[in-house]
Order: sequence, then C-alpha cells, then structure tokens
Amino acid sequence: MTSSQHQAWLFYMPLAKQAALLKDDLLEPVDQLLEDAPLIELVRHCLGSRSPASTRTGRPSMAPDRLLRCCVLKHLKGWSFRQLARELRCNLIYRQFTHFNAEATPDHSVFSRTFALLNPEVTEKIHQRVVGLARQEGVAKGHKMRTDTTAVESNVHFPTDSTLLGDGIRVLSRSLKRIAAQCKRGALEVVHHGRAVKHRLLEISRAAKSRSEASRQRMRDSYDKLLALTRKVVRQGSEVLQRWKSGRLKVVGNLREVEKQAAQLRHFLPLVEKVISQTKQRVGEGNTHVAGKVLSLFEPHTQVICKGKAHKPNEFGRLVRLDEVEHGIVSGYKILEGNAADSNSWMPALDQHQACFGHLPKMATADRGFFSAKNESEAEARGVEKVALPARGRLSRKRAERQKQRWFKRALRWRAGCEATISTLKHPFSMWRATYKGEPGFQRYVGWSVITKNLFSIARGLERKKRAQEERACCKWLELPPDGGSC
Repeated sequence: MTSSQHQAWLFYMPLAKQAALLKDDLLEPVDQLLEDAPLIELVRHCLGSRSPASTRTGRPSMAPDRLLRCCVLKHLKGWSFRQLARELRCNLIYRQFTHFNAEATPDHSVFSRTFALLNPEVTEKIHQRVVGLARQEGVAKGHKMRTDTTAVESNVHFPTDSTLLGDGIRVLSRSLKRIAAQCKRGALEVVHHGRAVKHRLLEISRAAKSRSEASRQRMRDSYDKLLALTRKVVRQGSEVLQRWKSGRLKVVGNLREVEKQAAQLRHFLPLVEKVISQTKQRVGEGNTHVAGKVLSLFEPHTQVICKGKAHKPNEFGRLVRLDEVEHGIVSGYKILEGNAADSNSWMPALDQHQACFGHLPKMATADRGFFSAKNESEAEARGVEKVALPARGRLSRKRAERQKQRWFKRALRWRAGCEATISTLKHPFSMWRATYKGEPGFQRYVGWSVITKNLFSIARGLERKKRAQEERACCKWLELPPDGGSC
C-alpha cells in the first residue's frame, strides 16, 4: 500500500515555493482538518482490507490521504471523475491540496474504482469521526437539534413504461450479441430491434399528446407491438441462459466473457419481466398503482417521493433524513424506505443524537410534518426540555398559547435554517442528484456530500471563534492600558 508520507522531488522544490503562495479561500481552512490521523487511518484500513495481503503485495494503490482529499474536492466542486482527473492534471492549487504535487495523477477510472472501495459502512465511520472533530473543537455541543427530510434524486431518466421497455430490449440484446460473438458461427442468431423500438417509442410519444379516443387506441396498439418485441427478446434471453447452464451452447471464444454476460442476463431478465407486467396492468387494465413498480433498470432502488411541491409533484430517488446541530453541523443522515411520513422519523432522530453526543438535546425542533402528540410527549418524557413541534390544523387555546411563547418562536426561527442547509447540500455540495451506481453508491454519495459540508462548517465555526477571541482580546487591551493610567 502506498504511504501517506510523500517526499518532494528535488527539481520541484523551486516551483513548490512559488506554488505555496497560491491560496484558495475555500480549501485552505479544510486543509488542516484533513491532517487528522484517525481519519487517514480509517481510509488506510479500508484500502488494506480488500484482500488478506493487500498491505504487503500488489501494485501501489492511491495513498489514503490523497484519496480522502480527492473525495472532498470532488464533492465540493460537483465534478465527475473525468473532470476531477482533468483539473488535477492542470491546477497547481488542487495538486497541492491533494498532496500530488509534481507526481503523476491517476486516470478517471482509477478514481472511480478506488472511491467505490469506501463502502457505506466506512463512509458512516468517517462521518462520525468528522462530527467527533466538531465536538472536539467545541463547534458542535449537541445542545440544540433540528431535523428535516428531503428527496435526493437517483441518476435516472423520467420513468415511463415505454422507455423502460426500450431500455430492457437494448440491454438484453447487447448481452445476447456479446454472447453470440463468443459462440460458434450460426449457434446463436440475434436480431437487432433498435430501429423498430425507436419507431414504437415515437408513435407512443405522439399519441400521448392527444386525449382523443383514436389517439388512445393508437397508443395501445403501439404498446402491444412494443410488448411483443420485449417478450421475444426475454424468451431468447431465457433460452440462452438454459443452454449455457446445460452446456448446450457451443462457445469457442472467451468463457469468462460469456459468464459475465450471462450474469447480466440473470440480473436484468426479472426486472424486464416486472416492467412487462406493470405495463400490461397500466395500459390494459388501467391500474396505475402497481405495488413494487420498477422505475429504473439500472437504479432499481429508486422510489417515488411525493413532497407536495407544485413544480415537482413526483421525485424519483430516495427520502433522506438530516439531523443538524449548532453551526450547521449535520450530525446524522439516514436513507429512508419509501415515502414515509415525517412523524415516523422524530424518535429515530433523537436516538441518533443521543448515540452521537451521549445526551439528548436541551432543545429539539422540526416542522409541522413531524408533529404528533405522542412524539411531543415522548421527547419530553425522555428529558428534552424544549420540544418545538408546531401542530397541524386548527389550534386549541392552550396549544395556541404554547406556540406563542418566546422560546417556541425562537426555536422555530432557528429551525428554518435547516432549509438553508438542505439547499447548501444540494447545490454547492452537489447532493441534488446521486450519481454513484446502485443503492450502496447512493448511500456513499449522500454520505460524502454531508462529510464535505461538515468539514467546511467546522472551518467556518473555528474562524468565528478565532475572530471572537481577537475581538475580546482587543477590548480587554483597550480597557487596561499598559502604563496603568487612564485611557
């Protein structure tokens, strides 16, 4: 494994002195925080656990401190892996921040594979260590807590039944063609349906723009043709799998490539069959509420999230709960199942806070979606002094008097800052759409967005403390002059 101790090149030293004068106001405050030894050790242990001999043998991998800093830089800028590799090649400030300096930077594919080694469990541990740094520096004491939920999109196109069927035909045909290329000539004939699928998708798109009965009938006819094509490809894929399993497929090429494509068929065939079923129920029977609906063949964990937004009634991704304490530190995050009610997330948020800080907050608040009489009474019974959950509907006189109290209003004003935190996570820290693949990749993406945001929040909190100390020292010096006389 590559060491985190990097020796500078002799001929780079003159340039390094000049490069040290280049500063980035965003990156400089975080640079010292990333020197934390436990953080680097977490990444080092993850890289060394790939195989029993990873720490002693094999090709040199990316150093743990460089990997950690590259993850932070990528999520700060919202870059793709290609953009990250390109910027590291040509920018001295980014090279200095990531400790590459004069050495060669990895290719984008190296970044993609190495980042994937930091699984959701390791990402959660790194997040806990960053929150521990906030506690250690006095930035987050855990006396106040606010929580909210937000929808984070998956990296999928808008899921219509026609495009899902087209995706299914495309990926199944691609695997079948690659298997046929490794077989004896004439052993497997694969028909290319791309042109027919494109025509059917265009017919459905045009017919959907009109609500006349003739257009509806044309759309149903086009769907029938598209379903017939999809069933044909699914049948051929199932037959190829059976022939491969029984040894009746005459392969003369690379057996490993055939097994790889057979695994792809085994993965996608059940998903495409579910898409066929839900399309038949919606188009043929008019059932638009199919349980377990597939929204993407490539990100099957995607779910429909309805947050009541007028401009975006349905979002396709996952619901994420965010727990925040003082100075904008996100102390916890959780990927939720389905379109769960916010009121079900209140007690888990308090449990997470107690596990993180060792005590419950003195004041806890959330929006009215989290309100229920049970949530409020349980939080007070567990020792939370001030529970600020605005009630829904018409208020009784007693409830109205409680919500008009000064502490309650101040708590709700502080709660509104959670909306700014969500906006900051989604835009400067690129959490609006998770681009890593699969459900583990979704969890990693959300985790690293939160980690990067916390690092900058800690840096800002430390800067505020430093300015406050300087102002107090200045005031003290003005009140007590050195000669002891009057000012």
